[in-house]
Amino acid sequence: MRARLPHFAAELVMFTLKQGWAALLGVLLLGGMILTSNIWQPDWPLARYDALLLYALTLQALFLATGMESWREARVILLFHLTGTAMEIFKVHAGSWGYPGEGLMKLWGVPLFSGFMYASVGSYMARVIRLFDMRFAPYPPFWTTVVLAVAIYGNFFAHHFLPDIRLVLFAATLLMFARTRIWFRIGETHYWMPLPLAAFLSSFFLWLAENVGTRTKTWIYNGQSEHHLVSLAKMGSWYLLLFVSFVTVTLVLRDALSRAPLYSPNARKPFRPKT
Repeated sequence: MRARLPHFAAELVMFTLKQGWAALLGVLLLGGMILTSNIWQPDWPLARYDALLLYALTLQALFLATGMESWREARVILLFHLTGTAMEIFKVHAGSWGYPGEGLMKLWGVPLFSGFMYASVGSYMARVIRLFDMRFAPYPPFWTTVVLAVAIYGNFFAHHFLPDIRLVLFAATLLMFARTRIWFRIGETHYWMPLPLAAFLSSFFLWLAENVGTRTKTWIYNGQSEHHLVSLAKMGSWYLLLFVSFVTVTLVLRDALSRAPLYSPNARKPFRPKT
């Protein structure tokens, strides 16, 4: 490919392929939702949600067995699963969205496989940092990012009872990470992208994934038909939640963070996450 395509086209193809490989767990979960929504019958002995849970567990086991994910990364992904499930239970009881299907493996109305949707975001982040040899610089003081992540996560619960401060949180992400660049490598060439821009672009793709979920009737937002697009406002929610996800991943992959600006990535020792 590199011999036949112009340099820019070859780099773009490699970027796209590596992004897809990093997002493999999420892509396979979406594929499972689409397939089961088309073939599953209500009189089958195994409910669709339970089948999706078994499917997700099998995928996670394969990722670990083949080395596509390390046990170190799996610990972070488990944290995503727990925090995501907790938010799902709260939001379903608050009436924000619901799961219309039946299933034995449900916890307070939330199918247990739903935690894997959040876990797939964590899986993507851990894998994309490794695959692209990423560095984040200049990175703000780590404790400030933890405070921001806790505030964002807490607001997803608190805005049902208190004033919604998401506009303040949007501003905080821009102020805190305005100078932070994501340095990444394709082949031997290094590139960079502003961290807030990367979060915005990622939120768009997660919005597309949300539409797959509602079109397949896996979940439905309050007042929404499965034939309607998910509100674009959900991009804002995912934008904020991505910062929670990113800070969670950096609890383990701290070596990818640099307080100093990174002007000459080729002069540094390549980042290699511990396995």
